[in-house]
Amino acid sequence: MLTGELRGQVDRVWDNFWSGGIANPLEVLEQITYLLFLRRLDDMQTLEENKAARLNKPIERVIFPKSADTKGRSYQDMRWSRLKNLAPQEMYVVVSEHVFPFLRELGGDGSTYSKQMEGARFTIPTAALLAKVVDLLDQIPMQDRDTKGDLYEYMLGKIASAGQNGQFRTPRHIIRLMVEMTAPTARDTICDPASGTCGFLVGAGEYLRENHPEILVDEKLSKHFNNHMFHGYDFDNTMLRIGSMNMLLHGVENPDITYRDSLSQDYAIEEEKYSLILANPPFAGSLDYEGTARDLLAIVKTKNTELLFLALFLKLLKPGGRAAVIVPDGVLFKSNKANKEIRRILVEDQKLDAVVSLPSGVFKPYAGVSTAILFFTKTNSGGTDSVWFYDMTADGWSLDDKRQPLLDADLLGTHPARALTSEEHAKNNLADVLTRWHECEGTERNRARTEQSFVVTRAEIAANDYDLSLNRYKEVVHEHVEYTPPLQLIAELNAIEAEIQAGLKQLEGMLK
Repeated sequence: MLTGELRGQVDRVWDNFWSGGIANPLEVLEQITYLLFLRRLDDMQTLEENKAARLNKPIERVIFPKSADTKGRSYQDMRWSRLKNLAPQEMYVVVSEHVFPFLRELGGDGSTYSKQMEGARFTIPTAALLAKVVDLLDQIPMQDRDTKGDLYEYMLGKIASAGQNGQFRTPRHIIRLMVEMTAPTARDTICDPASGTCGFLVGAGEYLRENHPEILVDEKLSKHFNNHMFHGYDFDNTMLRIGSMNMLLHGVENPDITYRDSLSQDYAIEEEKYSLILANPPFAGSLDYEGTARDLLAIVKTKNTELLFLALFLKLLKPGGRAAVIVPDGVLFKSNKANKEIRRILVEDQKLDAVVSLPSGVFKPYAGVSTAILFFTKTNSGGTDSVWFYDMTADGWSLDDKRQPLLDADLLGTHPARALTSEEHAKNNLADVLTRWHECEGTERNRARTEQSFVVTRAEIAANDYDLSLNRYKEVVHEHVEYTPPLQLIAELNAIEAEIQAGLKQLEGMLK
């Protein structure tokens, strides 16, 4: 858990960046990411030196050579352990003129992180600000995965609160729900082809640590977890750096976080490579046919990115692989040929498992679009018997631009500290979604269409042009209202009128 003191330090550093002329939160986080990477390199070399001394052997991997760079500065001076003790002005010179050229040219440890440093550029404006940032980062216990992971998540939250860059960050409780519903295993190969800050991959990693601790002790599983399990693609180099560091600080040593325009013809599609896809791909985008991968257009001929991503997921998944992806509501019901065809493919050619409708304010303040989560399994031979629908109306947070928690922290998320009352459930549906999901092949099949969740057969969906919108199948409970039959009402009105007329005549007589 991140302490209030550490949060306060982060806030002060952020304010200093702002007053120093760096107002873009992505740039702030990018600069912090470079420094975290530099500290990691020093920690790695220290481990190598200790190992060599213990075994009385030469160092196997030298990151900081004993020599000097082309400007005559010793590489040893660029190590975090030395750099942090320099006077602010000297520190600034070393970082700007020596450390960053070193990072850009670093072959380093051969990891995804060193690859992301090729475009590193230093933009911290003053020596005083650099010294404050270094001092803050030096106080973080880097051996404590939870603390450093929480710190980075806290900083990522500042990207979301900035508004314009919030699209890169799916709410963490929604990610957690999707991860828990797909239940990653220790042998899965997981991909997010629109990875951004790698929130889905981080969420899957945390779930595995909690539910499959064998990945930490079994040598083969540990190697898979750290080197081959996680794959993320993005075409924004800043996001790649931030996403890579997010994975590192959450304890994944060498994930595959790579530059790639996932829908482009320029990049070959890795067919049937992954067993699990978790994603929130870009909405409302439009591509030129000429630049779009031909393999995807062969599945669904469209320019819409949300449909092309669904086609991509079907290509990337192994048979038996599963996916949980967020889509705009239009994908569920639009009647044009492309939308209808992708839905038909999911229902008839693959196995569509569930549609979870999300509240329209989930992505506020930066988007108010209505969305849903699709859960499906690739079979290439059908298998959809029925589809489970859930109408989520609350996720534990206000659905306005402020997105404030509606319950105490221990009652939020998918696993509240105790069973929620009906009043609390009305503010947080996440635990109920998960509970009912585990019964979707059992008691859920007996639920009425008037309830919050229910099951619809494949045949009925096909008969409705593969419409997957929940409101197509949900039945509304009409409240019983007592009313007076029309003839009786007329008779009563006539009687009232007669009484009024008699009263008027009596009044008229009295006046005479």
